[in-house]
Amino acid sequence: MVPSPLALLLALGTAATALAEPLRFVDCGSIDGSIQEVNVSPCPTQPCLLHKGTSYSINVTFASKIESQGSKARVYGEMLHVDIPFPIPEPDGCKSGIQCPIQKGHSYSYLNKLPVKSEYPSIKLIVKWELVDDQDQMLFCWKIPVQITS
Repeated sequence: MVPSPLALLLALGTAATALAEPLRFVDCGSIDGSIQEVNVSPCPTQPCLLHKGTSYSINVTFASKIESQGSKARVYGEMLHVDIPFPIPEPDGCKSGIQCPIQKGHSYSYLNKLPVKSEYPSIKLIVKWELVDDQDQMLFCWKIPVQITS
């Protein structure tokens, strides 16, 4: 039996929705904001399997508790409770989906990319993603387990 085009569309829609499923994350010190949702795409299961040579989309929805002229992202790979800086292409939050200045009580969608370079080792670690305001206080901080793989 050949599946109907409608059945194929429904199956594809379900698969796409599964790829954008909100992640379980640990809040690691959001002070000046509150995280509503974290999405890493594609990451259908946890820990997220991050394939070398691939770039992943990050989308964090958060509400700000403060006013801020700007924001800056810092990303780390946490191994044995040591934070190792992880470079991202655009650390400026105002160039990553957030309309600045940031206003108290407003919700924002922070969008960025997480490139996984081919030279990274194949290991399990924790990704820690921070966004700080212009006073260097945490708008948000979240952690998820990942596994870098070939």
